[in-house]
Order: sequence, then structure tokens, then C-alpha cells
Amino acid sequence: MPILLALDASSSACSAALLRRREGLDDELISRFALTPREHTRRLLPMVDEVLAEAGLPASALDAVAYGRGPGSFTGLRIAAGVAQGLAFGLDRPLVGVSTLEALALGAHRRHHYRWLITALDARMGEIYVAAWQCRDGEPVALTEEAVMPPARLRLPVGHDDHDWVGIGTGWRLWDQMPAEVQAGMGLCLAEPEADAADMALLAVRDFVAGEGRPPHEVQPVYLRDRVAWQKGR
Repeated sequence: MPILLALDASSSACSAALLRRREGLDDELISRFALTPREHTRRLLPMVDEVLAEAGLPASALDAVAYGRGPGSFTGLRIAAGVAQGLAFGLDRPLVGVSTLEALALGAHRRHHYRWLITALDARMGEIYVAAWQCRDGEPVALTEEAVMPPARLRLPVGHDDHDWVGIGTGWRLWDQMPAEVQAGMGLCLAEPEADAADMALLAVRDFVAGEGRPPHEVQPVYLRDRVAWQKGR
């Protein structure tokens, strides 16, 4: 059964998680999470060492490495990508990039059982990174493409405006700039949650088992700056 390490530094938080699938038993998930603005370089590798030590495993036991591929902080994404690629190269293991917006959705669903979610991150420069999700069978299913846009351009997904939506992520701090119809459709907004490597590990192991691991040199952070359109929901 796969053993996977996930890293994230895409926001003001820094986190690492080790997931070990065990046949006939619950998954073992060991994680570290801390709000450490501007300290990601110093904190990330010690977190990796801590989760490996707690699991009683050497790095060579890993089957894959995952990281938060974005969107998010340019500097943080590069830090996590660099550490993850270095580990994957050194161990000759595949690398899995995980969406920070999807990880936020999974975290909200796991902790609070929310089903209809719009995850949004503050992209600076008067914009947000955003995507909408429906959680089915314990996993987020994308209703829109991930996009970057001014908050005033945000719309509820086409054909899904009758649900009680929950907003998750720092982008919802720009509530006052969002259209009235979006505000009316939101049942709850939580701007505090940050992406967590524990949720990324769960998404990454799904992708790894599905054969989506890639050679480390092929995996790149996702910045979304060239993708500005909110796509029609599907």
C-alpha cells in the first residue's frame, strides 16, 4: 500500500503530512501545520523530518512526493516545489502536484461536511483565485475551472444558484467587492482556513493510485495569471 509525503507552503501556513495506506485498516495520517509567514524555508524541512520520524520511516520508504502546486503565493509555491522536487529526484520517486483550491474544499468537507463550496484565495493586485466544488462520496468534484479574476466578476456556477453555498479561503476577505447576487447566495463564508498538506496527501494518494504521478522535472507550479475566465459549470 502506498506511502506518500505531501508538502505545502502556498500561503502564510506551512505544512507537511505523511499518509500511509494500510490494507484492512484506517489510513495513518501524520501531519504538521503552522502559521509561519516568511519562515517557510526554515520550517518546511524540519516538518518533513518530524513526520517521517513519528512514522518510524526513512525517506526511502516513500512511494511518492506531493506538493501544493497552487494557486497561491509565488514565493511559497517555489519553495514547496523546490523541496518536493529535490526529494523526488533524490529518491527517484514520482511527484504529484495538488491544487490548493481543491485541498481547501476537501478540508472544509472533512471537518464540517459542507457539500457546495466556493474556495477563493486573495491573489493580491485586486484579484482572487477561485473555483467551485460539489463534494460527492467524500471528494470534491470541480464545477468550474480554476480561475483568477476581480471579486466583482465572481458569479455562482451556472445551473447551481439554488444551493446554500459556503465560501472558504482568504479571498472571502474581499466580500465587500463581490456582486450582490453572490452575497445573497452564500450561506456562510470562512476566510480563515489555509490549505493543509494533510488534505493534499489524501488527494495526492488518489491521483498517485490512478497513475498520475509524474517525473519531478515535468511538474510545475500553477499561477493562473493567464487564465482569467470563469468557465461555465459542468
